[in-house]
Amino acid sequence: MTTLLTVLGIVLFALGLLISIAWHELGHLSTAKLFGIRVPQYMVGFGPTVWSRKKGETEYGFKAIPAGGYIRMIGMFPPGKDGRIEARSTSPWRSMIEDAREASFEELQPGDEDRLFYTRKPWKRVIVMFAGPFMNLILAAVVFFGSSMILGYETQTTKVGGVQKCVIEQSPKGKQREQCATTDPVSPAHAAGLLKGDKIVAFNGQPVEDWNTLSDRIRDTIGPATLTVERAGKQLDLHPTLIENKVLKKDEDGKVVQPLTTVKAGYLGFQSQTEVLPLTFGQSVDRMTDLMQSGVQSVIALPGKIPDLWDAAFGDGERKQDSPVGVVGAARISGEIMAVEAPPERILSMMLSVLVMFNISLFLFNMLPLLPLDGGHIAGALWESIRRHTARLFKRPDPGPFDVAKLMPVAYVVAGVFVCFTLLVLVADVVNPVKIT
Repeated sequence: MTTLLTVLGIVLFALGLLISIAWHELGHLSTAKLFGIRVPQYMVGFGPTVWSRKKGETEYGFKAIPAGGYIRMIGMFPPGKDGRIEARSTSPWRSMIEDAREASFEELQPGDEDRLFYTRKPWKRVIVMFAGPFMNLILAAVVFFGSSMILGYETQTTKVGGVQKCVIEQSPKGKQREQCATTDPVSPAHAAGLLKGDKIVAFNGQPVEDWNTLSDRIRDTIGPATLTVERAGKQLDLHPTLIENKVLKKDEDGKVVQPLTTVKAGYLGFQSQTEVLPLTFGQSVDRMTDLMQSGVQSVIALPGKIPDLWDAAFGDGERKQDSPVGVVGAARISGEIMAVEAPPERILSMMLSVLVMFNISLFLFNMLPLLPLDGGHIAGALWESIRRHTARLFKRPDPGPFDVAKLMPVAYVVAGVFVCFTLLVLVADVVNPVKIT
């Protein structure tokens, strides 16, 4: 049964992946057609075509390798200075440029002269290229808000999930000893009689309704305190004496600061219980904002994670929980989620969270101002707009469209780096995967 559920999770992730890719390309397709650009092809996947059908002037279809997708627009790059579509050169770099230029015109038909991508105003080209990633952001937002407000979101509560028997300093590496030593002092929570299942409703006479508030008050207190808890339908007061201990540093939002750092603070000694609770619209906005910020930080931190990823893939290094994962890793995680013993609504919530993070990653990754990514074309259009406005301001001749094709050698280098990184992540996902169980 576990194997069947794991396979089901992988299949559901693959389906979500295909939907996300198709949705992304639909953004490009719809805006391109809106601005009169001819689009010969709309494809989900790469490699040999599995199925296709032509409707109007566009061929729609699926390809064998579901690792991406594309639409083909005619005239992605302007012709050379001599006005010709093709130009030949013995230079390999020049050949790259002209091959890309030729490919963008290979399906040119009579009457298409005013339907070329490069002839559209820069702001229209920005919209066409931005529409793809933006569709991923929209999908992520819709799925997240629906999931968090209907199914709920895993949230730390003031309910006690477990009580530490002794005081153990938190390690800056995020790990602690699991067994108490004879020299470890008894934890204040255990000494005061706090039990698993208790719900803390007040701290020193002040009501507490959420975990962050309770955590802040505990950290700010060293010495005698009064805990008011609900137990078996009744309220009772407990009187622990909080001590100073090394704990993980948190930010203003109550999240553990990265990289992990310890600080000295008041310590009680219990674990809060997490529950899936529906969020309000405002809380969902805050959570979505946090996810976006976390995604941006992850993209920025990617280069610094390559050494650890290499050690995890080809050495004996530990695969960290925040390590980058690829399609194979995400599919494996989805399979593990489906096999977890948990209520169906919680499993569904976790599966949708994977889909949300995948689409946020697609949005952020594609917005990088590098060819061949969408962000590279956006940067080229913006640069052209700046050049033309500057020329108009100083009454100089119009410099014409910016020839993005000249950046194709750079695009090949960038694509090569991305391919190498993808292969590294793939190996790590296979030999040393990130696990949730």
